[in-house]
Amino acid sequence: MIEQYMALAIQPTMRGAEKREDIKRNIAHISDVIDAAVWLSGIEMPVRLITIPEGALQGFTDELFDWDHQYYVDHMAIDIPGEETELLGKKAKEYNAYLIAQAKVKHPEFPGRFFNSAFLIDPKGEVILQSYKMQVFCQEHSTVPHDVWDKWIELYGYKLDSFYSVADTEIGRIGLLVCQEGDYPEPARGLAMNGAEIIYRSSAPEPAVANGWWELQNRARALDNTCYVVAPNVATYYPSQAAELSVDTFGGQSMIVNHHGEVISNHKYGSGSSYAGAIIDVESLREYRERSLFGNWMKDLRTEQFKLIYEEPLFAKNLCLDRTPLKHKDTHEIYRQHVRQLIERGIWVESTRSKK
Repeated sequence: MIEQYMALAIQPTMRGAEKREDIKRNIAHISDVIDAAVWLSGIEMPVRLITIPEGALQGFTDELFDWDHQYYVDHMAIDIPGEETELLGKKAKEYNAYLIAQAKVKHPEFPGRFFNSAFLIDPKGEVILQSYKMQVFCQEHSTVPHDVWDKWIELYGYKLDSFYSVADTEIGRIGLLVCQEGDYPEPARGLAMNGAEIIYRSSAPEPAVANGWWELQNRARALDNTCYVVAPNVATYYPSQAAELSVDTFGGQSMIVNHHGEVISNHKYGSGSSYAGAIIDVESLREYRERSLFGNWMKDLRTEQFKLIYEEPLFAKNLCLDRTPLKHKDTHEIYRQHVRQLIERGIWVESTRSKK
């Protein structure tokens, strides 16, 4: 049986890293926030899960300043495992906790490319799970598996573990989502269909927090899949190392949502480092999945009727097999082509305003 435990969604201040050494400054601050959070929350229940948001290690320097992809590979992307995961692993060992974080990383099979990756470190300080972000928005330079589809399938096969890998741990089955992956129902459903009971979903920028998207999506992914969602977000952001003043670009609202879609912790203030903490009861989740005939929705899936929705491709695969991801201007045009494609297929109707 899995005893109840405390999960933490760390909400740290972030500085945009401009060289590898800058990442250590962010990790040092994250460590301070973890120490304070465990000091306060650990007296209620043992802290067994610590989560760190997207961007907390490196910032979003490449996206903000439209850096060249290869330059980022050479100067900023990290290796997993590596020096940075060793530093985080020390905190996991110190508190006998599982720790989840995110970074933009190199991949040994794709030289000259970097990927956006989430990773899970166990209480021994070892990386036991790594995922690669599958959905990015038009400002992000990361390669995704779909961009190198043919080689990805050749390397990892065409199965759930190739895209929706889940770690079976002593605190429950854990899956990983990063930012925009939570904007769509499919990535979370893929993790749930592969057994996930706790889903890490990290970071969303403004205006997606203030307008309610962040909370709505986190609650929906938890409710859709009868699982916990632990969703850390960034506090205030210093866009560069030299910046004297910060910007509340992300809005905070780190939260934890239970398997009924209820927010059980939400730190709504975004301008200072803090955290959200809540008790996770995996046995209660498992009992509900097993006994309910209503709110455990996945048991009702009639999968054949849903396959039809995705039979005709929309977003072109293999875009980065032979080239690096493009800079903002050219990437925007690709996304606009997809809009035109939806209109040409008759799925969307063209606005009369766009013709003026």
